Amino acid sequence: MRIAFFGDVVGRSGREGLAKHLPALRRRLGLEFVVVNAENAAAGFGITENTSRELFAAGADCLTLGNHAWDQKEALTFIEREPRLIRPLNYPRLSHAPGRGAQLFTTDAGRQVLVINLLGRVHMEALDDPFSAVDRELESCPLGEAADVVIVDMHAEATSEKMAMGHFCDGRASLVVGSHSHVPTADNQVLPGGTAFQTDAGACADYDSVIGNQKDEPLRRFTTRIPQGRFKPAEGPATVCGVYVETDTATGLALRIEPIRIGGRLSQTVPQVAETARV
Repeated sequence: MRIAFFGDVVGRSGREGLAKHLPALRRRLGLEFVVVNAENAAAGFGITENTSRELFAAGADCLTLGNHAWDQKEALTFIEREPRLIRPLNYPRLSHAPGRGAQLFTTDAGRQVLVINLLGRVHMEALDDPFSAVDRELESCPLGEAADVVIVDMHAEATSEKMAMGHFCDGRASLVVGSHSHVPTADNQVLPGGTAFQTDAGACADYDSVIGNQKDEPLRRFTTRIPQGRFKPAEGPATVCGVYVETDTATGLALRIEPIRIGGRLSQTVPQVAETARV
């Protein structure tokens, strides 16, 4: 089975970049399921119903969130009506966070895809343990039995925490991929147990920027330590960044993972795919 994950969509530039490139990528790569992290889709902070509709129309099957999940207050109610929108799983139970942190989807071909969204704890908001949360979810919906594919979006700051999550899920997930850092890493690999992994997928954003934001305010804060305005998304052409994964239909484990980078300023990388994939 062919799947893809795309990193944090930042503002209008990221949305327009995804709308421009994702339909052709779906056709070219034969993608059966696409996950997009969208927690920065609405002016760089959170998500709205309208911005989520743009991303679904572009070809996303599921949207994941992160530490900016509730920056747009309408998301608190919209997420209850939209099962394709997933917030981090590891909110404390007493928080009664709306929506869901994991969802099982059925593709047009009848395959079952479990998507899990997690929020890291190192240099991030203090939520519950993401490792115990994902462990429970993987036990209740095991790969190769209840799910044909399992995708884990580890939205975290620390490289070490993302890598640890990859190894923790190895053999139990098809793909563990990091989001949040907005810069694509070069460590795409299939782990020993058969789980595809990349520390960070990067962002769908204008890379003439500071992690997708216009440069002036971040530079001012770094050099003077005095904020003078809000961060605003950069508005140039976006580079669409993500990962492409092929899985084995019998086990759900990964056969292949490759980076995707298309458009904008970064060097383009699009996987070469045979007419018939090894699925």
